Amino acid sequence: MIDADGFRANVGIIIANDRGELLIAKRIGQDAWQFPQGGISKSETPEAAMYRELHEELGLGPADVQCLGRTERWLRYRLPNRYIRRHKQPLCIGQKQIWFLLRLTADESAIRFDTHETPEFEGWKWVAPDEPPQCVIYFKRDVYRKALPELTPLIA
Repeated sequence: MIDADGFRANVGIIIANDRGELLIAKRIGQDAWQFPQGGISKSETPEAAMYRELHEELGLGPADVQCLGRTERWLRYRLPNRYIRRHKQPLCIGQKQIWFLLRLTADESAIRFDTHETPEFEGWKWVAPDEPPQCVIYFKRDVYRKALPELTPLIA
């Protein structure tokens, strides 16, 4: 779902453990790490999209996590020119995201990458809350720097 300004509606998912560490995942075939994220379909709420993406990307369901909060507003990032697919309509110039903070309540063994026909990730690790902005691709860093200070205080 792309808005009139060219931003695709999306959710970002931050998962914390009981030690206050955050889960980042490694993209298949790349040395690229990020939080799980994905698009919001026309008929979905951000929360429904978050749970769908959570299952598709990490194999987790609502019973495996506790939702601690979400960002108050949309956070946006622009794609660098080389990533914009100018031949596709409507034109997407970036993403606007609602970020969710979840606590993993299930055992770590519940995390799986084989629940969707085209997995996005091949590994994951726990990191300190200040690490993800340095791990993610450069054009997403500002969004991470906005979402983390808003949400990580909710980790008790």
